[in-house]
Amino acid sequence: MVKRFLSLEWKSFIRSASFGKSLGVKILIGFFGLYFILMFLGMGIGMYPALKKIHPEQDPLFMVNNFLFYWILGDLIFRFFFQKLPMMSVKPLLTLPIKRSKIVNYVLGKSAISFFNFLPLFAIIPFGVTLIMQDYPLNAVLIWMLTLTIVTLIVNFLNFIIESFSIETELSFLPIIILTTGLFALNYFNIISFTDLFGKGFNAIYESPIFIIIPIIILIALYALNFKLLRKRLFLDSGLKTKIKEVNTSNLEWTKNFGDIAPFMQLDLKLIWRNKRTKSSVWMLVLGLFYGLFIYTNPNLKESVPFFIFVGIFSTGIFLMNFGQFIPAWDSSYYKLLMSQNIKYEQYLKSKFTLMALSVVIMFVLGVPYIYFGWKVLLAHFVSAIYNIGVNSHIILYGGSFNRKKINLDQKAAFNYQGTGAVQWLIGIPLLLVPMGLFALLYYLLNFEIACLIIAVLGITGIVLHQKLMKIITKKYLESKYKMIDAFDQNN
Repeated sequence: MVKRFLSLEWKSFIRSASFGKSLGVKILIGFFGLYFILMFLGMGIGMYPALKKIHPEQDPLFMVNNFLFYWILGDLIFRFFFQKLPMMSVKPLLTLPIKRSKIVNYVLGKSAISFFNFLPLFAIIPFGVTLIMQDYPLNAVLIWMLTLTIVTLIVNFLNFIIESFSIETELSFLPIIILTTGLFALNYFNIISFTDLFGKGFNAIYESPIFIIIPIIILIALYALNFKLLRKRLFLDSGLKTKIKEVNTSNLEWTKNFGDIAPFMQLDLKLIWRNKRTKSSVWMLVLGLFYGLFIYTNPNLKESVPFFIFVGIFSTGIFLMNFGQFIPAWDSSYYKLLMSQNIKYEQYLKSKFTLMALSVVIMFVLGVPYIYFGWKVLLAHFVSAIYNIGVNSHIILYGGSFNRKKINLDQKAAFNYQGTGAVQWLIGIPLLLVPMGLFALLYYLLNFEIACLIIAVLGITGIVLHQKLMKIITKKYLESKYKMIDAFDQNN
């Protein structure tokens, strides 16, 4: 049965319309994975001699055990934001005579061989081999290495449990932040010394291997709980809403001032506010608004003038980038229906452009207090806003014509990478790096004022040529229309 599941997933992968883009992204992620492997390998090899040199009077193994609490805490946070439960398309299988328990066991078993579980081994094994070469007891070291492997799997299954309970909340990342921050605070203020507890626990397992039964029992319990949670949701109607609540509709009469694009703006605004995934674009506005504080209050960066443009582009264009990069994938669930209506595609795109342009203006106005850090900062933000409206908004709209990945609006919002393809990875170069690089070049060759002027002129040029640019963009979307319909029909 496992062989059959693997065969089905492989066919789903290679037959997808987005196979080429997915493959490209996977190759890029592979390079990042190789980087982390080399980093962990270097850490595993160099950890013993480094600790011995810094603290020659202490045992490196016991020192490592004392810091395992921070490793587990960091691993849990990292997994929550980047590791997703490896699901397969199970609904077609539920109509077949296949036991749900087999499907759940396959999904959970597949998660156990995740890259996130193998990565720590590149540090654990070299460090363990070094310990054996330093005449540590062979059996004790092997038990210690096995314990860390079990703890890695414990964190793996604990992460999925936390995700299952936080997925229904709008700010789904809050539970993990509260949990990890609370544990760190308790340890930091010596209310409960988790470093000592974990250190003594691992030391006890190293000295008395019988205690390894404790992490094994915890692992079995977490697996059983994951099994129960997944099996309970494995029904054909599990995606249906189980409770009805009153919908509070907002008055969107003000959108009628925008003429024939008003219906599309209303549709987008309702979509943004009523779905978990799109709400993340709204919450990210807070990050964009306060992002400058991380730069301008940093003594090492506040004097780096080229960063002013980077912050300005990011701060005023945070909604533009988060919402715009997934156009028209936001509408993928009903894109075929939308395209069957008698609508003008240019109006559909203009509504998206108008929303993005309005967000840039609003973010600039809210960011006016940055003048506290100097008039240069405010001027950089102003020309960045012009550049975002005139250049970046058109670039991101054009890039959307290459989107082929469907988005499920009901899934959790925070750090959800569904719908992310090669376009989303590559489009950051013209959006952020090009204006920053151009500004830096002009700044160092000429001066700050002329560099700002050139950036503003580029933005104004884009605004002046808006009608012509929209015709080019609309033509590209019309050419890709049926390819997108076909791609969105698939369960990517």
